[in-house]
Amino acid sequence: FIVDKPEMTPGEPVLEVKNLTVKSRHHGKAAVDNVSFQVREGEIVCIAGIDGNGQSELVEALTGLRKCHSGSIKINGHEIVNNTPKQIFKKGIKNIPEDRHKRGLVLDFTVSENSILQNYKDSRFSKNSIINKDAMDKHAKSIISRFDVRPTDYTQKTRALSGGNQQKVIIGRWLLTQPDILMLDEPTRGIDIGAKFEIYQLIQELAKKDKGIIMISSEMPELLGVTDRILVMSNGRVAGIVETAKTSQEEILQLAAKYL
Repeated sequence: FIVDKPEMTPGEPVLEVKNLTVKSRHHGKAAVDNVSFQVREGEIVCIAGIDGNGQSELVEALTGLRKCHSGSIKINGHEIVNNTPKQIFKKGIKNIPEDRHKRGLVLDFTVSENSILQNYKDSRFSKNSIINKDAMDKHAKSIISRFDVRPTDYTQKTRALSGGNQQKVIIGRWLLTQPDILMLDEPTRGIDIGAKFEIYQLIQELAKKDKGIIMISSEMPELLGVTDRILVMSNGRVAGIVETAKTSQEEILQLAAKYL
């Protein structure tokens, strides 16, 4: 498993998380326990660990879907902890969810309609609550062309696309908004190897533009082949943060079991 990945020269921090604690909805204990880390410009950071060890709660806290008990989250120096998802979206974090069918797409909408799903209120696409269909279709065509979505018919329902092409519609939708930080939760789960490599290349291109990338992945070849640093969570805590080029599968597995 080899991805053509250039050497990374990180810039300034775009995301700073300090002493973040998030309570579990079920038993009141800390699902995320005093977590701190940074993501810098041009850097791809993976959040890894055995499923159910706080990764999902951390993502929800960073995107405003879950309230934080304590701690700080800053984007480009601006505090966003416990902001609404809309406010966080405007500050520059864009999130590609793990379940693309449940949270990423409306499968019975066309590719064109899905292309503006989170941006339909933008003045480019609507006025007085009326969608500008020509602008919407033009935007969909740009996503299809730029990200090689197949087939190229923007009028067909999104459920007709393969998993990889559905994922490219979501990624394309966000990349064209020029996010400061892109979060990808299991970005290649359930798609074929060809589509995986296309998505990895898109991630690399965004990193070259000095954007911060956060990946949540349970696939060992993916996190070892694509990222710059790996934050390993164990029982809601940070068990270690390692440089990808200097770590191994064995070390990551040991860290994942550190607090279990």
